Amino acid sequence: MMKNITKITAGVALGLWGGMAQAADDLTLQLKWVTQAQFGGYYVAKDKGFYEEEGLNVTIKPGGPDIAPVQVLLGGGADVMVDWLPSALAAREKGAPIVNIAQPFAKSGLMLTCLKEHGIESPEDFPGNTLGTWFFGNEIPLLSWMGKLGYSTDGSDGGVTIQKINFNVDPLLQKQVECATTMTYNEYWQVIDAGLTPEDLVVFKYEDEGISTLEDGLYTTEESLADPEMVDKLARFVRASMKGWKYAEENVEEAAEIVLENDQTGAQTEKHQTRMMGEIAKLTEGSDGRLDEAAFDRSAEITMEGGMITKAPEGAWTHNITDKALQ
Repeated sequence: MMKNITKITAGVALGLWGGMAQAADDLTLQLKWVTQAQFGGYYVAKDKGFYEEEGLNVTIKPGGPDIAPVQVLLGGGADVMVDWLPSALAAREKGAPIVNIAQPFAKSGLMLTCLKEHGIESPEDFPGNTLGTWFFGNEIPLLSWMGKLGYSTDGSDGGVTIQKINFNVDPLLQKQVECATTMTYNEYWQVIDAGLTPEDLVVFKYEDEGISTLEDGLYTTEESLADPEMVDKLARFVRASMKGWKYAEENVEEAAEIVLENDQTGAQTEKHQTRMMGEIAKLTEGSDGRLDEAAFDRSAEITMEGGMITKAPEGAWTHNITDKALQ
Protein backbone atom coordinates (compact mmCIF):
# COMPACT_ATOMS: atom_id res chain seq x y z
CA MET A 1 0.00 0.00 0.00
CA MET A 2 2.84 2.37 0.95
CA LYS A 3 4.55 1.71 -2.39
CA ASN A 4 1.34 2.55 -4.22
CA ILE A 5 0.96 5.81 -2.25
CA THR A 6 4.56 6.66 -3.05
CA LYS A 7 3.95 6.01 -6.73
CA ILE A 8 0.79 8.13 -6.67
CA THR A 9 2.57 10.98 -4.87
CA ALA A 10 5.44 10.83 -7.33
CA GLY A 11 3.00 10.77 -10.19
CA VAL A 12 1.16 13.82 -8.86
CA ALA A 13 4.49 15.64 -8.40
CA LEU A 14 5.51 14.83 -11.95
CA GLY A 15 2.14 15.96 -13.19
CA LEU A 16 2.45 19.27 -11.35
CA TRP A 17 5.98 19.74 -12.66
CA GLY A 18 4.83 19.02 -16.18
CA GLY A 19 2.01 21.51 -15.75
CA MET A 20 4.44 24.12 -14.51
CA ALA A 21 6.74 23.50 -17.45
CA GLN A 22 3.85 23.85 -19.88
CA ALA A 23 2.71 27.03 -18.15
CA ALA A 24 5.83 28.94 -19.23
CA ASP A 25 4.83 31.90 -21.39
CA ASP A 26 6.33 32.04 -24.86
CA LEU A 27 7.96 35.28 -25.95
CA THR A 28 10.02 36.06 -29.05
CA LEU A 29 12.72 38.72 -29.29
CA GLN A 30 13.88 40.02 -32.68
CA LEU A 31 17.43 41.37 -32.65
CA LYS A 32 18.61 44.31 -34.74
CA TRP A 33 21.64 42.47 -36.10
CA VAL A 34 23.34 39.07 -36.18
CA THR A 35 24.24 37.04 -33.09
CA GLN A 36 27.08 38.87 -31.35
CA ALA A 37 28.01 40.33 -27.96
CA GLN A 38 26.00 43.46 -28.78
CA PHE A 39 23.06 41.33 -27.59
CA GLY A 40 24.96 39.39 -24.94
CA GLY A 41 22.59 40.20 -22.09
CA TYR A 42 19.70 38.39 -23.76
CA TYR A 43 21.70 35.28 -24.53
CA VAL A 44 23.07 35.26 -20.98
CA ALA A 45 19.56 35.61 -19.52
CA LYS A 46 18.44 32.62 -21.55
CA ASP A 47 21.53 30.50 -20.87
CA LYS A 48 21.62 31.20 -17.12
CA GLY A 49 17.92 30.43 -16.69
CA PHE A 50 16.86 33.98 -15.81
CA TYR A 51 13.96 33.87 -18.27
CA GLU A 52 12.95 30.45 -17.01
CA GLU A 53 12.92 31.79 -13.44
CA GLU A 54 10.40 34.38 -14.61
CA GLY A 55 8.19 31.72 -16.19
CA LEU A 56 9.21 32.61 -19.72
CA ASN A 57 10.23 30.54 -22.72
CA VAL A 58 12.14 33.08 -24.81
CA THR A 59 13.11 32.63 -28.44
CA ILE A 60 15.84 34.95 -29.71
CA LYS A 61 15.82 35.65 -33.44
CA PRO A 62 19.04 37.00 -34.98
CA GLY A 63 18.77 39.91 -37.39
CA GLY A 64 20.75 40.66 -40.53
CA PRO A 65 21.00 42.92 -43.55
CA ASP A 66 17.79 41.56 -45.05
CA ILE A 67 15.74 41.59 -41.84
CA ALA A 68 13.72 44.64 -40.76
CA PRO A 69 12.91 44.17 -37.05
CA VAL A 70 9.89 46.48 -37.17
CA GLN A 71 8.33 44.43 -39.97
CA VAL A 72 8.91 41.24 -38.02
CA LEU A 73 7.30 42.81 -34.94
CA LEU A 74 4.28 44.19 -36.76
CA GLY A 75 3.88 40.96 -38.70
CA GLY A 76 3.54 38.96 -35.49
CA GLY A 77 6.90 37.23 -35.84
CA ALA A 78 8.14 38.72 -32.57
CA ASP A 79 6.74 40.24 -29.38
CA VAL A 80 9.70 42.56 -28.75
CA MET A 81 12.42 43.97 -30.96
CA VAL A 82 15.77 45.70 -30.49
CA ASP A 83 16.15 48.93 -32.44
CA TRP A 84 17.86 52.30 -32.42
CA LEU A 85 15.61 55.22 -31.53
CA PRO A 86 15.90 57.25 -34.78
CA SER A 87 14.73 54.37 -36.96
CA ALA A 88 12.02 53.48 -34.45
CA LEU A 89 10.74 57.07 -34.38
CA ALA A 90 10.76 57.21 -38.17
CA ALA A 91 8.76 54.00 -38.37
CA ARG A 92 6.30 55.32 -35.78
CA GLU A 93 5.75 58.56 -37.67
CA LYS A 94 5.00 56.50 -40.78
CA GLY A 95 2.26 54.65 -38.90
CA ALA A 96 3.97 51.77 -37.10
CA PRO A 97 2.46 51.73 -33.57
CA ILE A 98 5.70 50.86 -31.78
CA VAL A 99 6.73 52.00 -28.30
CA ASN A 100 10.01 51.95 -26.37
CA ILE A 101 9.48 49.90 -23.20
CA ALA A 102 13.07 49.73 -21.89
CA GLN A 103 16.52 51.14 -22.63
CA PRO A 104 19.32 48.73 -21.60
CA PHE A 105 21.95 50.84 -23.40
CA ALA A 106 22.58 54.02 -21.42
CA LYS A 107 25.28 55.30 -23.78
CA SER A 108 25.98 55.34 -27.50
CA GLY A 109 28.84 53.39 -29.05
CA LEU A 110 28.80 55.34 -32.31
CA MET A 111 31.77 57.45 -33.34
CA LEU A 112 33.54 58.89 -36.35
CA THR A 113 37.01 57.44 -36.94
CA CYS A 114 39.50 59.35 -39.09
CA LEU A 115 42.97 58.53 -40.37
CA LYS A 116 45.37 60.94 -38.68
CA GLU A 117 47.43 61.21 -41.88
CA HIS A 118 44.67 63.35 -43.40
CA GLY A 119 45.33 66.09 -40.84
CA ILE A 120 41.92 65.97 -39.20
CA GLU A 121 42.39 66.80 -35.54
CA SER A 122 39.13 68.59 -34.74
CA PRO A 123 35.71 69.23 -36.33
CA GLU A 124 37.15 72.44 -37.76
CA ASP A 125 39.24 70.25 -40.09
CA PHE A 126 36.23 68.41 -41.61
CA PRO A 127 35.53 70.80 -44.54
CA GLY A 128 36.85 69.51 -47.84
CA ASN A 129 36.85 65.90 -46.63
CA THR A 130 34.60 62.94 -47.30
CA LEU A 131 32.89 61.34 -44.33
CA GLY A 132 31.58 57.83 -44.83
CA THR A 133 28.53 56.67 -42.89
CA TRP A 134 25.97 53.91 -42.84
CA PHE A 135 22.46 54.92 -43.78
CA PHE A 136 19.06 53.46 -42.76
CA GLY A 137 18.88 56.03 -39.95
CA ASN A 138 22.48 55.67 -38.81
CA GLU A 139 23.41 58.79 -40.75
CA ILE A 140 21.06 61.07 -38.81
CA PRO A 141 23.38 62.07 -35.92
CA LEU A 142 26.15 62.88 -38.40
CA LEU A 143 23.88 65.02 -40.55
CA SER A 144 22.62 66.80 -37.46
CA TRP A 145 26.19 67.39 -36.30
CA MET A 146 27.23 68.87 -39.65
CA GLY A 147 24.16 71.10 -39.54
CA LYS A 148 25.12 72.40 -36.10
CA LEU A 149 28.64 73.09 -37.39
CA GLY A 150 27.20 74.95 -40.38
CA TYR A 151 28.71 72.59 -42.98
CA SER A 152 26.92 71.59 -46.15
CA THR A 153 26.95 67.82 -46.71
CA ASP A 154 27.21 67.71 -50.48
CA GLY A 155 30.71 69.15 -50.73
CA SER A 156 29.52 72.61 -51.72
CA ASP A 157 30.34 75.94 -50.07
CA GLY A 158 33.40 74.58 -48.33
CA GLY A 159 31.45 71.88 -46.57
CA VAL A 160 31.89 68.12 -46.37
CA THR A 161 30.82 65.25 -48.57
CA ILE A 162 28.71 62.58 -46.87
CA GLN A 163 29.18 59.24 -48.57
CA LYS A 164 27.07 56.16 -47.95
CA ILE A 165 29.19 53.12 -47.06
CA ASN A 166 28.47 49.52 -46.21
CA PHE A 167 28.78 48.10 -42.70
CA ASN A 168 32.55 47.70 -42.86
CA VAL A 169 35.67 49.86 -42.80
CA ASP A 170 37.02 49.07 -46.26
CA PRO A 171 36.40 52.60 -47.62
CA LEU A 172 38.47 54.05 -44.76
CA LEU A 173 41.31 51.55 -45.18
CA GLN A 174 41.29 52.03 -48.94
CA LYS A 175 41.26 55.82 -48.42
CA GLN A 176 38.05 56.34 -50.35
CA VAL A 177 36.92 58.41 -47.35
CA GLU A 178 38.94 60.34 -44.78
CA CYS A 179 36.61 59.38 -41.89
CA ALA A 180 34.06 56.63 -41.36
CA THR A 181 31.44 55.79 -38.77
CA THR A 182 32.45 52.99 -36.45
CA MET A 183 31.13 51.43 -33.26
CA THR A 184 33.34 51.40 -30.19
CA TYR A 185 32.70 47.68 -29.92
CA ASN A 186 32.99 46.55 -33.53
CA GLU A 187 34.23 48.43 -36.60
CA TYR A 188 36.86 50.43 -34.70
CA TRP A 189 38.56 47.16 -33.84
CA GLN A 190 38.34 46.06 -37.46
CA VAL A 191 40.57 49.04 -38.24
CA ILE A 192 43.00 48.02 -35.51
CA ASP A 193 42.98 44.40 -36.65
CA ALA A 194 43.82 45.63 -40.17
CA GLY A 195 47.20 46.75 -38.83
CA LEU A 196 46.66 50.34 -37.75
CA THR A 197 47.31 51.54 -34.21
CA PRO A 198 45.26 53.91 -32.03
CA GLU A 199 47.99 56.48 -32.66
CA ASP A 200 47.19 56.31 -36.39
CA LEU A 201 43.61 57.38 -35.71
CA VAL A 202 41.56 60.30 -34.47
CA VAL A 203 38.15 59.42 -33.07
CA PHE A 204 35.14 61.61 -32.33
CA LYS A 205 32.69 59.88 -30.01
CA TYR A 206 29.13 61.00 -30.65
CA GLU A 207 28.48 60.81 -26.91
CA ASP A 208 31.25 63.38 -26.30
CA GLU A 209 30.08 65.63 -29.14
CA GLY A 210 26.52 65.82 -27.78
CA ILE A 211 25.02 64.27 -30.90
CA SER A 212 24.41 60.72 -29.71
CA THR A 213 21.00 59.10 -30.01
CA LEU A 214 19.69 56.17 -28.02
CA GLU A 215 20.72 52.76 -29.32
CA ASP A 216 19.52 49.20 -28.72
CA GLY A 217 16.25 49.91 -26.95
CA LEU A 218 13.45 47.38 -26.53
CA TYR A 219 10.22 48.04 -28.42
CA THR A 220 6.79 46.46 -28.61
CA THR A 221 3.42 47.43 -30.09
CA GLU A 222 0.64 49.57 -28.64
CA GLU A 223 -1.61 46.53 -28.99
CA SER A 224 0.65 44.50 -26.69
CA LEU A 225 0.72 47.32 -24.15
CA ALA A 226 -3.08 47.32 -24.07
CA ASP A 227 -3.11 43.64 -23.01
CA PRO A 228 -2.60 43.21 -19.21
CA GLU A 229 -1.30 39.67 -19.64
CA MET A 230 1.27 40.79 -22.21
CA VAL A 231 2.28 43.73 -20.01
CA ASP A 232 2.99 41.29 -17.18
CA LYS A 233 4.96 39.06 -19.54
CA LEU A 234 6.97 42.01 -20.87
CA ALA A 235 7.80 43.20 -17.35
CA ARG A 236 9.13 39.76 -16.48
CA PHE A 237 11.11 39.74 -19.72
CA VAL A 238 12.72 43.12 -19.03
CA ARG A 239 13.54 42.14 -15.45
CA ALA A 240 15.25 38.93 -16.54
CA SER A 241 16.99 40.67 -19.46
CA MET A 242 18.49 43.34 -17.21
CA LYS A 243 19.66 40.60 -14.87
CA GLY A 244 21.34 39.07 -17.90
CA TRP A 245 22.98 42.37 -18.80
CA LYS A 246 24.34 42.90 -15.30
CA TYR A 247 25.73 39.35 -15.27
CA ALA A 248 27.33 39.96 -18.67
CA GLU A 249 28.95 43.18 -17.43
CA GLU A 250 30.53 41.35 -14.50
CA ASN A 251 31.46 38.18 -16.41
CA VAL A 252 32.66 39.39 -19.80
CA GLU A 253 34.54 36.27 -20.88
CA GLU A 254 31.74 33.90 -19.88
CA ALA A 255 29.18 36.08 -21.60
CA ALA A 256 31.26 36.06 -24.80
CA GLU A 257 31.42 32.26 -24.65
CA ILE A 258 27.65 32.08 -24.30
CA VAL A 259 27.26 34.30 -27.37
CA LEU A 260 29.62 32.06 -29.34
CA GLU A 261 27.62 28.99 -28.34
CA ASN A 262 24.52 30.63 -29.82
CA ASP A 263 26.18 31.72 -33.06
CA GLN A 264 24.81 29.26 -35.59
CA THR A 265 26.88 30.74 -38.42
CA GLY A 266 30.28 30.08 -36.82
CA ALA A 267 31.38 33.49 -38.13
CA GLN A 268 32.33 34.98 -34.78
CA THR A 269 35.64 34.52 -32.97
CA GLU A 270 36.38 34.34 -29.25
CA LYS A 271 38.84 37.25 -29.38
CA HIS A 272 36.43 39.55 -31.17
CA GLN A 273 33.39 38.66 -29.06
CA THR A 274 35.27 38.97 -25.76
CA ARG A 275 36.57 42.38 -26.80
CA MET A 276 33.11 43.41 -27.99
CA MET A 277 31.49 42.28 -24.78
CA GLY A 278 33.95 44.36 -22.78
CA GLU A 279 33.06 47.46 -24.80
CA ILE A 280 29.32 46.77 -24.68
CA ALA A 281 29.53 46.53 -20.87
CA LYS A 282 30.61 50.19 -20.86
CA LEU A 283 27.39 51.14 -22.68
CA THR A 284 24.99 49.23 -20.42
CA GLU A 285 26.82 50.15 -17.22
CA GLY A 286 24.57 52.02 -14.79
CA SER A 287 21.37 51.20 -16.67
CA ASP A 288 18.48 49.48 -14.90
CA GLY A 289 16.50 49.44 -18.13
CA ARG A 290 14.57 52.62 -17.44
CA LEU A 291 14.51 55.17 -20.28
CA ASP A 292 16.21 58.49 -19.55
CA GLU A 293 13.66 61.09 -20.68
CA ALA A 294 16.31 63.75 -21.30
CA ALA A 295 18.24 61.35 -23.53
CA PHE A 296 15.02 60.57 -25.38
CA ASP A 297 14.26 64.24 -25.95
CA ARG A 298 17.80 64.87 -27.23
CA SER A 299 17.58 61.87 -29.54
CA ALA A 300 14.21 62.97 -30.89
CA GLU A 301 15.50 66.49 -31.52
CA ILE A 302 18.53 65.17 -33.40
CA THR A 303 16.28 62.86 -35.42
CA MET A 304 14.14 65.86 -36.40
CA GLU A 305 17.19 67.98 -37.24
CA GLY A 306 18.40 65.18 -39.47
CA GLY A 307 15.09 65.20 -41.34
CA MET A 308 14.08 61.67 -40.43
CA ILE A 309 10.93 62.80 -38.63
CA THR A 310 8.94 66.02 -39.07
CA LYS A 311 7.51 66.60 -35.59
CA ALA A 312 8.13 65.79 -31.94
CA PRO A 313 6.92 62.24 -31.25
CA GLU A 314 4.12 61.54 -28.80
CA GLY A 315 3.45 58.27 -27.00
CA ALA A 316 6.72 56.79 -28.29
CA TRP A 317 7.87 55.49 -24.90
CA THR A 318 6.47 54.24 -21.61
CA HIS A 319 7.83 53.63 -18.12
CA ASN A 320 5.01 51.21 -17.39
CA ILE A 321 7.01 48.06 -18.14
CA THR A 322 10.19 49.08 -16.33
CA ASP A 323 8.16 50.32 -13.36
CA LYS A 324 6.64 46.87 -13.02
CA ALA A 325 9.97 45.14 -13.70
CA LEU A 326 11.74 47.13 -10.99
CA GLN A 327 9.12 46.58 -8.31
